Amino acid sequence: MILAKGKCYDSSMQDAILSEMEAQINETLATKTLPMETVIDAIDALSRKLAAGAFDSLLASLSIDGAEVYRDQAVRMLSREHLEFKVRTELGPGFRPDYVTDPPPGFSPHRVTAMPLGVLLHIAAGNVDGLPAYSTAEGLLTGNINILKLPQADQGLTVAILQAAIEIEPALADFLYVFDTPSTDIAAIRKMAAMADGIAVWGGDAAVAAVRRYAAPGVKLIEWGHKLSFAYISGYQDREADLSVLARHIIATKQLLCSSCQTIYLDTEDMEEVYRFCRTFLPYLEDAALAQRPATLGGAAEVTLLRYTRHLESVLDGGGGDEFRGALCGLIPCQDQELVLSGLFGTCPVKRLPQKDVLRVLRRKKNYLQTAGLICPQEKRAALTDLLARAGLVRITGPGEMSDAFPGEAHDGEYPLRRYLRIVDSV
Repeated sequence: MILAKGKCYDSSMQDAILSEMEAQINETLATKTLPMETVIDAIDALSRKLAAGAFDSLLASLSIDGAEVYRDQAVRMLSREHLEFKVRTELGPGFRPDYVTDPPPGFSPHRVTAMPLGVLLHIAAGNVDGLPAYSTAEGLLTGNINILKLPQADQGLTVAILQAAIEIEPALADFLYVFDTPSTDIAAIRKMAAMADGIAVWGGDAAVAAVRRYAAPGVKLIEWGHKLSFAYISGYQDREADLSVLARHIIATKQLLCSSCQTIYLDTEDMEEVYRFCRTFLPYLEDAALAQRPATLGGAAEVTLLRYTRHLESVLDGGGGDEFRGALCGLIPCQDQELVLSGLFGTCPVKRLPQKDVLRVLRRKKNYLQTAGLICPQEKRAALTDLLARAGLVRITGPGEMSDAFPGEAHDGEYPLRRYLRIVDSV
């Protein structure tokens, strides 16, 4: 399905729509603007529709685990209070889109205007339900025309949300184009990229590399690539509570998010401590897995098959012998220190990483670091937070908040609204 200028079309109309888009975009750029307050009004009204259950049937049909929690989080993130706080945080509390400077003596004043980049192409990943809509909302807030290439896993959710937004505020229609183009249709994606002033790509190394190949020189690339996150344990504030919330986080996220715990690091040089931790933590992980088991038989079968396949691959690679296996979960004590992607779905490597090795080891993954779920006594927290930040982490939270969204948070250490604007100086 395609959404263009407020109307839905069958995917077979893609080439015809793309052939007309450049002229339509140029007309919009020449004659229309999208005030930030207009967008905030529309998105806030959309959040109220979401809260009232307008999309509950669609969410249910997608079989999203924890759909109610997802909906409630989206309601908060799209609310006026959140959006206004986001703007103040990312653009500054005194943000003025247009002003005249008061320069030092000897220099003449000039006008400074914050303008949209122009056209943003969003290439969305499918590992977070609703992410395409969030990304597009950021483009709208900054007044950009937005072309969105949907992930295959979207199943119509984003189009329904954006259609509802256009019904609330028809002015959005000229600033939204949505395509369900498959990633294999390079010719179509090149046409979209040719119209863009900036490309926001969400995805792994392969997706980012592909965009770099077909993006025209000079186009601003805004890479929100896949990241790695981990738990770091250096003692406990409350061992039972700390381990319980870490276990629930691992199972609840299925380790599919950039902020999910992929590796558990212990602040030790003793391999025996790694084995002791696995024996201690496995019951917590097992309890969480049993409490949050997949809702359908098909879902349970898929998780079991994926976990068993990962186990066989590990054995064939010469590993797997020391795995602590539980019901729907497992822990793998490892001799090395590398930060790696986990086996997903409740399977996690456990490794030694004493404080003296933190920078040396983590800097090897410096372009992939995102969140550390820090477990330690309160008196050690400030020093360990500083150490992890120096190593390159951009989010340091408690183990239960690793994937929580909060007002004003950055994307991978950067504020997106700043990246979606350009500054025009005029004299």
